[in-house]
Amino acid sequence: MVKIGDIELGKFPLLLAPMEDVSDPPFRALCKENGADVVYTEFISSEGLIRDAAKSVMKLDIYENERPVGIQIFGANLDSMLRSVDIVEKTNPDIIDINFGCPVKKVVCKGAGAGILKDIDKMEMLTREMAKRTKLPITVKTRLGWDEKTIKIVEVAERIQDAGAKAITIHGRTRAQMYKGNADWSLISEVKNNQRMKIPVFGNGDVNSPEKAVEMRDEYGLDGAMIGRASIGNPWFFNQVKHYFKTGEHSPSPSIIDRIKMAEKHLKMAIDWKGEKLGVLETRRHYSNYFRGIPDFKKHRTIMVTTDHSNELFALFNELKKEFSPQPVFN
Repeated sequence: MVKIGDIELGKFPLLLAPMEDVSDPPFRALCKENGADVVYTEFISSEGLIRDAAKSVMKLDIYENERPVGIQIFGANLDSMLRSVDIVEKTNPDIIDINFGCPVKKVVCKGAGAGILKDIDKMEMLTREMAKRTKLPITVKTRLGWDEKTIKIVEVAERIQDAGAKAITIHGRTRAQMYKGNADWSLISEVKNNQRMKIPVFGNGDVNSPEKAVEMRDEYGLDGAMIGRASIGNPWFFNQVKHYFKTGEHSPSPSIIDRIKMAEKHLKMAIDWKGEKLGVLETRRHYSNYFRGIPDFKKHRTIMVTTDHSNELFALFNELKKEFSPQPVFN
């Protein structure tokens, strides 16, 4: 049984990764309905929280049907991070996650995200002080290191654990790699196989098929998998992995009608949460995957990713349901 603090997650849990403009409440809810064991929010700026910036505060929205849910924050200033812990605590999440892994330049240049991999002492200090600040379990998401010459992930994980973290998720690339090349799970496995490690060690990066999840579990011995890009426009992925775990076989792919209904539901939920403009805009990135592999679908997809009006999208979804519904059979 894998546990984060007192939260029981079963054997080899599947976690939805925190992804900017992706892991919002509507998408988290869809992933939760389809087998995700833990979901994390988009990463939230500690500086934005303490300034009461609207975009940062909006990301604190969590709902009962998401639990267990973790709120992820990033920053490099101790006072700001501690004050953000106080703010986050009031929203009553199950977990607070620290982002020590985001490779994006605008985050890194402030010494936050993966930028803090250059200062392991600070990384440890922030974790310790934040863990002391709250009764909620603190978890950490990080990368292997800044670049291939500075990989000290076994030491880093030990120090993070000793500082009070209740779990660590490691993306199998360095900051220098960004998202290029292949994730190196062998180095994450070294962390797991370190006899001093007692907290769960989750792997992240390139889990894009049920077979990959099995490999991470059985060959690398990790405690769970955090799923990122493979879930975009594919909230079914979590249940597909679990079906493969149980049977060794792939579950049937969602039908075209299932895909249309899921995309329609996702859009409705997004508009309800963030309004017409952002709801339409931020669901666009999902449509390529929702409708991947359907022949002669390009003209429909083009409308989906260019229109600014939800009524056009809903009308298109209705047309597609009629077009792809099974035709009645008459004897």
